Amino acid sequence: MKTNIINIGNSQGILPAILLRQFELSNKSTVEMEVSNGIIIIKPEPRQGWAEATSQMHSAGDDSLLLGDVPNESDKEEWTW
Repeated sequence: MKTNIINIGNSQGILPAILLRQFELSNKSTVEMEVSNGIIIIKPEPRQGWAEATSQMHSAGDDSLLLGDVPNESDKEEWTW
């Protein structure tokens, strides 16, 4: 995707509205920016509280796999190996 740098007050911006909507970002969102090998990387900040929630799930024993390891028996019937 190509985009133009635009003036926003005393700053400049580059993120098109379609990307902001796709990643559910607004003017109050926090993002992480870094430069790696001359490439600008912009990452949405992870949702807050997920680390704590997964820790609680693990403590409660509620973090087992929903699907077994693959291949399973139905895979053996449906696929040609």
